[in-house]
Amino acid sequence: MDRINVKKFGFACGFTGTLFYTGCTFLMVTTGYEGTVGFINSLLHGIDVSAIIRMDISLWEAGIGLIETFVLGWLTGACIAIFYNISIKKSSSPDN
Repeated sequence: MDRINVKKFGFACGFTGTLFYTGCTFLMVTTGYEGTVGFINSLLHGIDVSAIIRMDISLWEAGIGLIETFVLGWLTGACIAIFYNISIKKSSSPDN
């Protein structure tokens, strides 16, 4: 089995997270409060998020959120790669 490059997989996960974050930002800017609530409610199988959606997010907050999303995504991806690499070391027998 091949090993996963921890840094590259972490980057891929972090960048994917920032794409989702950017998409969410685009959704909020283009559809407004009602469209955002409707979209997220449909993703969450009808859970009403109208009480927790905040539309007055500053550019500074959005930038910090984007960076935090990348960092958390990178850490998640790196952990997945590390755990995967550890697991293939332990199961290196041809039967597994």
